[in-house]
Amino acid sequence: AVEEMAQSLEPLFSDPEEGEFYQRAFLAMTEPERTISFRVSWMDDTGTLRFNRGWRVEFSSILGPYKGGLRFHPSVNEGILKFLGFEQIFKNALTGLPMGGGKGGSDFDPKGKSDGEVRRFCESFMTELCRYLGPSRDVPAGDIGVGGREIGFLYGQYKRLTNLHGEGVLTGKSILTSGSHIRPEATGYGLVYIAQLAVEKQLKESLSGQRCAISGSGNVAQFAAEKLLQLGAKIVTVSDSNGVLYFEEGMTVEDLGVIVKAKNIDRARLRSIESKVTGIYIANQSPWSLLQNDNPNNVKYDFCFPSATQNEVTGKHIPLLISGGMKGLFEGANLPTTLVGQSLLRQHPSIIYIPAKAANAGGVGVSGLEMCQNAQRLTWTREEVDGKLKDMMGQIYEQISADDGKSGDTLEAGANRVGFVKVAKAMRELGWIY
Repeated sequence: AVEEMAQSLEPLFSDPEEGEFYQRAFLAMTEPERTISFRVSWMDDTGTLRFNRGWRVEFSSILGPYKGGLRFHPSVNEGILKFLGFEQIFKNALTGLPMGGGKGGSDFDPKGKSDGEVRRFCESFMTELCRYLGPSRDVPAGDIGVGGREIGFLYGQYKRLTNLHGEGVLTGKSILTSGSHIRPEATGYGLVYIAQLAVEKQLKESLSGQRCAISGSGNVAQFAAEKLLQLGAKIVTVSDSNGVLYFEEGMTVEDLGVIVKAKNIDRARLRSIESKVTGIYIANQSPWSLLQNDNPNNVKYDFCFPSATQNEVTGKHIPLLISGGMKGLFEGANLPTTLVGQSLLRQHPSIIYIPAKAANAGGVGVSGLEMCQNAQRLTWTREEVDGKLKDMMGQIYEQISADDGKSGDTLEAGANRVGFVKVAKAMRELGWIY
């Protein structure tokens, strides 16, 4: 994450008047203000005491309270959370809302756990974390492995421990517990909104009828698929860690309903629903690896929406996607494209590439709107929040594409430089860097 940012910021570092200031600001930004680590003890269904590690990386409070998701996954460690937290600083800056950057989580794996085990883990996790949270201090949200169920358990324990109610200390809550409309949909919807703008403005086309590949089948993938179907796009893939569902003729609304039920209610793998959908299941593949091995299914994509995890689109995949006719790549997951993959995309400026810090900012943007509603003790309608989300993604697109000599000559460079300059200027105004 740091290297990718540094490459985009080189013109700022070389500026004869402000270059040294920008270099000092960047060095300061690369180190978290605070990293908290703790033990999480919880009991499984057999009565055995289990132990996991928990972290909260409070990276930057320059623009506002630390803001960023909690991730529960076996791969989580302090290093991963630092790179995600660093990226979060600039994503939050692009929204225009007063939010700093942070990230947290645990190496706990919710997969295969009962509701009781997940609840007991969340209660123990929040018991350790709650002392660091507050609506003007640190406001976590969900991420991989932390959905509505986990947010509910975490918030319930926070309320027990603090006797504070209606506080905006977690976002992604349900409507019944002072959450916001559109928050579950926000990352996926926002991803499609900014893609739609870019396709219309840069290619003079629409998403209707375009072959769109989505990776993942979680929250972001589901709602990106829902919005793409509404716009008439042809969705040809979704995936999980075991394989990919491929829809040659495009996914139907009924197919999406089956996938959502499998993932959100049954907590099942995609392989278990092959007979219930119109697509075919291909094991041990991702949407991007389908194009390898001579591409036996003759797979082609117009637009790609990597929405599973970091580093899933590699330097091996990009040339195959380009030769298959890819016209744009929009990142739904955090940093899903490797540095080599990004470098190859830069060699093809005709291909639209919007990085995660801009493309998936809708999620944290609506989290910020949830914080606003909590602070005012109000609940906006679904239509109000959706309208604000559309406006926000439109403003982000305008910022990163502005032809003013500062935002950069690509959308990727624009996203990096605009976010960075906002934070750097705020640091100067606060007297933190001079």
